[in-house]
Amino acid sequence: MKFNYYPETDSLYISLIDKPSADSQEVATGIVLDFDANGSLVGIDIDHASHVADLSRLEAQALPINNIALATSA
Repeated sequence: MKFNYYPETDSLYISLIDKPSADSQEVATGIVLDFDANGSLVGIDIDHASHVADLSRLEAQALPINNIALATSA
């Protein structure tokens, strides 16, 4: 799972699995779900993310995480 924030558009994309999106559906204003060719959810796009979520903190509990990668913007 990857979280990508784009400050120039204030959008947050949560990639659930590394598969291409074949279809998208806006489920609420500024919230778009992306699905693969089989109809499985592959990502979530959130417009105006800083107004919807606290982007200063990320917390995970009880996830079976084997690898954590932190990237900083250059």
